[in-house]
Amino acid sequence: MQAMIEQLQQMKLTGILEAWREQQAMPTYHDLSFDERLALMVEREYIRRQNQRMQRRLRQARLPVHATLDAVDFDVPRGLRKIQFLEFAQGHWLQENLSLIILGPTGVGKSFLAAVLSHHLCKQGHSVRYIKTADLVLELKLAKGDGSYPKLRKQLAAYDLLVLDEWLRDPLSVFEAREVLDILDERFRKASCLFATQMPLEQWHSQIQDPTLADAILDRIIHDAMKVLLRGESMRKLTSKLTQKPEGEMSINRSDEENTTRETTLKTQKEKRNEKKEGQMEE
Repeated sequence: MQAMIEQLQQMKLTGILEAWREQQAMPTYHDLSFDERLALMVEREYIRRQNQRMQRRLRQARLPVHATLDAVDFDVPRGLRKIQFLEFAQGHWLQENLSLIILGPTGVGKSFLAAVLSHHLCKQGHSVRYIKTADLVLELKLAKGDGSYPKLRKQLAAYDLLVLDEWLRDPLSVFEAREVLDILDERFRKASCLFATQMPLEQWHSQIQDPTLADAILDRIIHDAMKVLLRGESMRKLTSKLTQKPEGEMSINRSDEENTTRETTLKTQKEKRNEKKEGQMEE
């Protein structure tokens, strides 16, 4: 029996080993047939491996936050349609190699929504890489310097979804635009991209210094991309404790202001009376 345990450990079948030990220790399983007990052990191993793969995908994704669909507030008025967002979470657009643009002003939740979608897609079995555009450009530059450029490009091309956050926040130089174009060209109609940006679509072209490269980059994005246009106030503002003071606290603050004003007025009147008395005494 010890030999079997060691063999299971060497083959890294820890799920089967754990299930077997559980069955040995609990009488509940003893009246089951061999096939039934074996099926339960195999199922345990299968679930363990699936969870391992999911955790690996989440680590590779490098998400800024790990949030589920339940964390999205669809009641906030910002132009986010619940049914549309949930459809995106199903990942059908990845199978069709389409892209997605999440566009809106600062603080409206673009990065958060992109991370939520990425997290859910990882759980569904898709490989994702989340990166800010400026960091991607820097990684490409460093990779060219240390000789790892071919490996990095191969890795980026292999992901089912490449998320480029803060897309075109900073203008792309000719060198940077050429590198980004190569990445997008390798993924064109082969794998999906998600662009989260506060830059309006009509300003994308001017953010790329070389007009020819700008044409090429936009041509590989716009025609196969779905769009989510967000609007409204900053979520940081709406969720700030300072902007959500209870009514009682606000009324107390107003009372404090009124009391302060009243005390200042009384103090001024008292000072005037004292000055008047001092003037009469001098006369």
